[in-house]
Amino acid sequence: QVQLVESGGGLVQPGGSLRLSCVASGPIGYIKTMGWYRQRPGWGREQVALIDHDGGTEYADSLQSRFTNSRVNANNSIYLEVNNLNPEDTAVYYCNTYVLTQRWLTYWGPGTQVTVSS
Repeated sequence: QVQLVESGGGLVQPGGSLRLSCVASGPIGYIKTMGWYRQRPGWGREQVALIDHDGGTEYADSLQSRFTNSRVNANNSIYLEVNNLNPEDTAVYYCNTYVLTQRWLTYWGPGTQVTVSS
């Protein structure tokens, strides 16, 4: 089965930056999209950034000036650079991908915690 593993989360001070990474593994035939969602305490899961196979990107309107998603690398990995973080960015950040294996399926990583605090 396909697995996603996120890394790079942790504690950062307001105004700081962070780079989150995600690596996909397993019987992947084709990655159509790969990107990030987040879930803040007490909130539903929000789309952060996506990238498609051809390099097209999609960002949440409220985040696109601070968050940048990489293209999918040769090892089926991506990273998300987040800048000028504030406490409201505190959330679990999840990697997501839509891939072709034996059929088209969506997979989620277990998430990585980002905490923004002084």
